[in-house]
Amino acid sequence: MPSIDTARRRLRLSDSHVSVLGLLVEEGQVPGELAQAHSELKEAGILDAEGKISADLYPLVATLMEPRVIARVEMTGPQGVSSNGAVVGDDFIFTHECWPGDQESEYTPAEPETLVWALARMVDLHRDFTDATDSAEEIASTMGTLDQVIERMEAGEFEEPEAVAAVTGAPVRLAEVLAQLNCMWRMTVVWQGDGPTRNAGGAAVSALAVWDCGLEGYWLRELPAEPVVDGQVDASSELKVRRTSAKELWQLITDLLPDGAQLTAGQPRPS
Repeated sequence: MPSIDTARRRLRLSDSHVSVLGLLVEEGQVPGELAQAHSELKEAGILDAEGKISADLYPLVATLMEPRVIARVEMTGPQGVSSNGAVVGDDFIFTHECWPGDQESEYTPAEPETLVWALARMVDLHRDFTDATDSAEEIASTMGTLDQVIERMEAGEFEEPEAVAAVTGAPVRLAEVLAQLNCMWRMTVVWQGDGPTRNAGGAAVSALAVWDCGLEGYWLRELPAEPVVDGQVDASSELKVRRTSAKELWQLITDLLPDGAQLTAGQPRPS
């Protein structure tokens, strides 16, 4: 069920709830498949008896309807895939996070100064105590081999990394690192403006992909290079990962976000 905490300006909403709110703002008809979500919003007091949106939702709805920057965080771990992120508008910023398997996310207001911190927390970025002298270590292979190693390890049979490498043809070091894998995560930032890459819709996009490998530390996936689009990667695609540090990742997350000049470059000039 959706819920609202007016004291802390936070809400719990599913994608269906957000879709209903968007339709109501645009004065559109709520289709039958969203009828339950519509009723749940009323029961939670987020919509009044006449179906109007509570004034407390104005900051969130205004931000979702006209975002300037959208950050998406996709984390893959033992409990499946979870999707989190942040939405930046002209006046407000909201982050959203969910538990694996939950349909609803918690939307919470944030300040510009805390956005990098919030994104880092979503991926559990923490100090690592690995040997800093290994920070330049690289492993090269293919995406098909990576999939084979992961499938072998997910089969539930305990095998030493050397045995996994022998069966799959993977570098032993790759099997050793993946044996300590906690999760993999991708962070993607999209905005209308200037940027190093553009997506199919013409928006600027920046992204990075990371492995959190516990005792083996953090590994940055340099190939295939992010952002990756559907159909771009297959089993033969080159894989290259480089050992990195929490400090470097903090800076990389900071660099994903557009600066003022990149944002204003995509805005129409006043006449």
